[in-house]
Amino acid sequence: MTEQKSQFNTEDWWAVWVGLLVFLLSLGAFAGLDPLGWVVSPRIWTDLARSVSAFSKNYAALNSILSLLLTYIAFLVVLTIGAAALGLKKGKFVYGFTVIFWLTYACVLAGNYANIAANAPGDIKKFHLGWSLRLTGESGLIIALLVGLFISNFLPRFANSLKEAARPEWYIKTAIVILGAAIGVKAVTAMGLATAVMFRGLCAIVEAYLIYWALVYLMARKWFGFSREWAAPLASGISICGVSAAIATGGAIRSRPIVPIMVSSLVVIFAVVELLLLPFLAQAFLYKEPLVAGAWMGLAVKTDGAAVASGQIVDSLITAKALAVQNIKYEQGWILSTATTVKIFIDIFIGVWAFILAVIWCSVIECKPGEHVRLAEIWHRFPKFIIGYALTFLVMLFICLKLPGKLDAAKAGSGSADVFRSLFFALTFFSIGLVTNFRKLWEEGIGRLAAVYVVALFGFIIWIGLAISWIFFHGVKPPIIS
Repeated sequence: MTEQKSQFNTEDWWAVWVGLLVFLLSLGAFAGLDPLGWVVSPRIWTDLARSVSAFSKNYAALNSILSLLLTYIAFLVVLTIGAAALGLKKGKFVYGFTVIFWLTYACVLAGNYANIAANAPGDIKKFHLGWSLRLTGESGLIIALLVGLFISNFLPRFANSLKEAARPEWYIKTAIVILGAAIGVKAVTAMGLATAVMFRGLCAIVEAYLIYWALVYLMARKWFGFSREWAAPLASGISICGVSAAIATGGAIRSRPIVPIMVSSLVVIFAVVELLLLPFLAQAFLYKEPLVAGAWMGLAVKTDGAAVASGQIVDSLITAKALAVQNIKYEQGWILSTATTVKIFIDIFIGVWAFILAVIWCSVIECKPGEHVRLAEIWHRFPKFIIGYALTFLVMLFICLKLPGKLDAAKAGSGSADVFRSLFFALTFFSIGLVTNFRKLWEEGIGRLAAVYVVALFGFIIWIGLAISWIFFHGVKPPIIS
């Protein structure tokens, strides 16, 4: 009964349920239906009145403002049901989510302004532009992050009033569940490349796990004098998967609650720094090796939200630069898929790693008579949203392989679901900024932990991640659109 109840009161499980709901509705495309086509989709614009419209041509007659309102209501209803199941205060969640949704969408629209977003020659000609930053519509994600950071650090009372709905991990995990369907369709259209990405991603993260964790743990212990209680969650947070890994490790070794909380706060801060820095470095130096750039985001950026979001930004930046500089038009989504695949494999190993650490702590470091570790601990530590991601990926892959004549329907269905995924991404960015208060974390004594993070991240993690990405993905390119 306890396990059954846990399926309805954790963010991990609700990411699965919400993501699967969107996915199941998208499958209506195989029956000739379009149950999600009404969702609002941003457009590159110079006239604000033409900045949004319903995603599907089947809903072309639907008023754009009504499409936006329907999208807001759909998100609000489904997520409020989840919030109630999670034990959140419904009234505060409704208020907080309403503010977050509309501010986030304003940032999305700002990022799609033509002088900021237009990168294709056709768009520049269409809007009669004299100049463009060529950042694509993904610049709206950066704007959302910066606005969230501003509110958190300069309007703390306002930020505090929104905290019930500021759930970056929930939003990004839901987005990843939905993303599985799109990757399943892409895998069918380029099966050899998809297989190579998954195999190389697995090899890369196994190697990175073994190198990163050991180096950070030894450095924290030997150079900075941290106890095992602090060094283990710190090593997991910095080297593996940020918040999830730090919390899982803290539970595995039974550390005090303050330890994973402090480490998790630190992870979020540096994820923001990486998010603002690494995608643009990748665009500048790795645009000729796009999948190296994607794998690098997955290995170097240490939260699910920031890593996958970095992959999204790099995907847009590099495809735009490759088109402008090399006149090569890569199929979008493969760089993001590579970053996501690498990150997913890292997440899968969290449960295994936590179990290994629990065994070591119980049997060697804190050995107590009669105490033993249960195999069920792997399941308890396993990130459940990975199940949703695997289901959407495998189901869509299976359908497309068995019914090749339905590939266009699969693209249409996954396309409408992907609009929801994109909006969950945007909500993630805004929420990451909203929960990151630099001053408060500094007052809590996070300085010495930050020193370890700086040395580890910029001393070797970023560069080892780049080297491993280069070894495994050098020369592997996304499909080129002729």
